Amino acid sequence: MNCLSLSRRERSKVPYIVRQCLEEIERRGLEEVGIYRVSGVATDIQALKTAFDTNHKDVSVMMSEMDVNAIAGTLKLYFRELPEPLFTDDLYPSFAGGICKVAEKESVNKMSLHNLATVFGPTLLRPSEKDSKIPTNPTQPISMGDSWSLEVMAQVQVLLYFLQLETIPTPDSKRQSILFSTEV
Repeated sequence: MNCLSLSRRERSKVPYIVRQCLEEIERRGLEEVGIYRVSGVATDIQALKTAFDTNHKDVSVMMSEMDVNAIAGTLKLYFRELPEPLFTDDLYPSFAGGICKVAEKESVNKMSLHNLATVFGPTLLRPSEKDSKIPTNPTQPISMGDSWSLEVMAQVQVLLYFLQLETIPTPDSKRQSILFSTEV
């Protein structure tokens, strides 16, 4: 289901699965080494996805008992399974802000902006399936010269660029958004 349909059904701008996962990750995952990069247990990710899909009432209890990497994996899976990539003007500031919160704890979680762009670039900036040159055989090795590999590398660099613009440090060491500043 696309994000707009889900948001309308839930009567919310941000889908419940996204809100819940991000809140839990911000609550206890910002200092987790490799957050978003370390894979969660596949059965936990699938169980959490099923709970969200079926409007399971105990999702928050389930999440509080689950490894935070499985929650991050569920969020990445949700984004990956969207029919179209998610990168809208309305959602970008919140997304970039959340990513920057993770990057601010890089000394603990080892997730630099580059690492985060590597994880999210191909998920959020993917080309449509009809335009993509993704190998048809999933066991086929991918070389650095493959057009698909080059697309992925370009997507990572685009997202890294936007995240770096979003988090340019000011002289007083505070991060300041230059993309959404109201000052001229």
